[in-house]
Amino acid sequence: MLAQTQNGKMLRVSTQRAEAIIQSEIRAMSIECEKVQGINLAQGVCDTPLPRPVAEGAKAAIGRDCNSYTRYDGIDELRSAIAQKLCTYNRINADPETQITVTSGSTGAFYCACLALLNPGDEVILFEPYYGYHVNTLRATQAVPAYVTMQPPDWSFTPDDLQAAVTARTKAILVNTPANPSGKVFTATELEWIADFATNHDLLVFTDEIYEYFLYDSRTHISPAALPGMAERTITISGFSKTYSITGWRIGYSCCQPEWARIIGYMHDLVYVCAPSPLQWGAVAGLNELNAQFYSDLALEYRAKRNQLCHALEEIGLNPCWPQGAYYVLADVSRLPGNNSKDRAMYLLKQTGIAAVPGSAFFHGTGGENLVRLCYAKTDAELDSACERLGALR
Repeated sequence: MLAQTQNGKMLRVSTQRAEAIIQSEIRAMSIECEKVQGINLAQGVCDTPLPRPVAEGAKAAIGRDCNSYTRYDGIDELRSAIAQKLCTYNRINADPETQITVTSGSTGAFYCACLALLNPGDEVILFEPYYGYHVNTLRATQAVPAYVTMQPPDWSFTPDDLQAAVTARTKAILVNTPANPSGKVFTATELEWIADFATNHDLLVFTDEIYEYFLYDSRTHISPAALPGMAERTITISGFSKTYSITGWRIGYSCCQPEWARIIGYMHDLVYVCAPSPLQWGAVAGLNELNAQFYSDLALEYRAKRNQLCHALEEIGLNPCWPQGAYYVLADVSRLPGNNSKDRAMYLLKQTGIAAVPGSAFFHGTGGENLVRLCYAKTDAELDSACERLGALR
């Protein structure tokens, strides 16, 4: 890849990093949506209002002039609040002084964990359909993604699938539960398979648990680090973007054993310096002031949104794989014209003004060409309008 300067000279970008990275289809479809002034169900921007304590906590911090750098791994109050939340909700015991790193979003946590713990050429197993940022982060750090392809409609896999993916270069496995884009919530049995597999092959386990409160139909969230013997090899990653509707604030965290946490923190200091100072205080207020009812109401609210969108898709013959958690749905668009999922996503946008992500963004092969992903983290009015527009495809 070359770029031309004003004096006509050609400059080359990094051949080992930049040329392996492509623009996210999520971003690309958001841009296409803006062009037609459509409804963006492509990007998980979370248009619902943020909780008042979170907003007031950040405002109060700005009023107190909490606007300078924090400690590289976050303010004491937030690390302590996270440790308490991990204990009560995730059943993970962590020392807030040595094991928790506040980061610039959960993506920042994963990126810095990869920088800290992986070497170029190390292989990391992901479950497919995968979240594209996970794959691109691995490639940007010169790690190598490997894949376990799950089977619809419940996105199942077997222990044999895990064994088929491992090689002598495998260093880690990534578990995203509840998962983006499938909405899969990994069961206790599946997580025990993964735990045994990781232990037998001495693998690191990265988790992405950012949707941990978005659970439907009596499902429960299980953190891999809470399983016997798993805390010592697991890097638990989560954040507040989705739960508190603050995707632009970029407040996340990781939790792992102290020697790893220290290096992850150093990497985060190098790349980001620190997470935004006053916004950390907003997260503190959310953790300390919002009770269990807030989180259960959140799940009920999003279950209703899921039901509304999935029923609308079924009525027009774009059959969805009903998500068990998170706030995305993969829908079968094979009946729409086009040679691939991008063609079908663009047809959907042209006919209805609804932006969706082509399914190919979540598969390394051809498995997603008949799928698109839609996000239902929208206001009631916007989701009503989107479902009405989808009716044009009857």
